[in-house]
Amino acid sequence: MKKAVIIGVGAEQGLGSQLAKRFASEGLHVFIAGRTLSRVQERASEIEQAGGEATAICADASDEEQVIELFQKAGSDLSLAVYNAGNNFPGQIIDMDAAYFENSWKSCCYGGFLFGREALRCMVPTGEGTLLFTGASASLRGRPNFGAFNSAKAGLRTLAQAMAKEYGPQGIHVGHVVVDGAIAGEKIMNRIPNFVEKLDEGQLINLEGIVDGYVFLYKQSAQAWTFELDLRTSKEKW
Repeated sequence: MKKAVIIGVGAEQGLGSQLAKRFASEGLHVFIAGRTLSRVQERASEIEQAGGEATAICADASDEEQVIELFQKAGSDLSLAVYNAGNNFPGQIIDMDAAYFENSWKSCCYGGFLFGREALRCMVPTGEGTLLFTGASASLRGRPNFGAFNSAKAGLRTLAQAMAKEYGPQGIHVGHVVVDGAIAGEKIMNRIPNFVEKLDEGQLINLEGIVDGYVFLYKQSAQAWTFELDLRTSKEKW
């Protein structure tokens, strides 16, 4: 049975969870990882109740030993790896301490390096596999009050592009998904409901539509690979 490793899984109505459920329905045994064990266990249980195969693992994307152990637990036959971890919190640069900036870089970019390296170590010997990274509007442009997140996501995008060029010839499809806008998921609904109330109908990106994009990349032929897919609503200014 082919396997998938997805890190950055939390809320049921979140991108990581929905990716795990979809790829489990596609017949993959999904190894789902997040920093809160109870949450990933709940998601794994939901997948199994729906007839899929899932293993819950508590792991911090910025902890090298935990990331290595995550892939060791997944073992062979790794077909897909998705890096969905991130840390999108605002802050003005003039007020920002060094630790805040470093933590943003660690969760978005450094963690992507650790995860990508271990995924490649599993995939390169077999000459096949798909490695996908979740990006954001910040991957492509800087915005005021999000300097730390902007730089970290831009770094992740460039890292993913380097991996794609380095390992594409060895049969590994590396892709980057720019989620350009707010996702209609649990996080935004619970954390900033006032922001959601100000939006017009149709300004939040549909979760299912985003997941469709990842499945599209996963199923592409090596004769027609896409590196970057950007997703936004028809009302998003870009």
